[in-house]
Amino acid sequence: MTNQVIIRAAHENDRCFIFELSPRLAEVAQLSWHDDDVVQKMQDDYISDMLAESSSPNTTFIAEKNNVRLGFIHARSYKDSISGETCGTVPLLAVLPESQGMGVGQLLIESAELWAKNLGYRLLHLEVFSNNHNAYNFYQNQGFKSETIHMIKTL
Repeated sequence: MTNQVIIRAAHENDRCFIFELSPRLAEVAQLSWHDDDVVQKMQDDYISDMLAESSSPNTTFIAEKNNVRLGFIHARSYKDSISGETCGTVPLLAVLPESQGMGVGQLLIESAELWAKNLGYRLLHLEVFSNNHNAYNFYQNQGFKSETIHMIKTL
């Protein structure tokens, strides 16, 4: 049993671990039209906002194995832009690079799905940077489909 990955609710002492993954999240975005410092600040601010959320239903889960943290996922309520219904969304999911390919991301997604189903949500939404091909393919393998594509052009 100690060799299995467990998923648990995040605690205040997980905050540093979550922020340790911020540079990795900024790196995989691959937004060459923005300065690296700007992307990193955006990611840090996004995590700060996520951890400060208190209004709508939200949760953060930690994946760990043998008391070593491997990754996290944050899920919260979201108003679907097409139907207007309340659903779940995953604003952040991150797994340590050395933990990829172990099924950690899948376990975290399953935890967010269960959380959303328990709240009676029909849909689970997420966004992924278009240049993050590994994450895009991972999400497709988990059953997610593209709904809209946000595009940008450098002038």
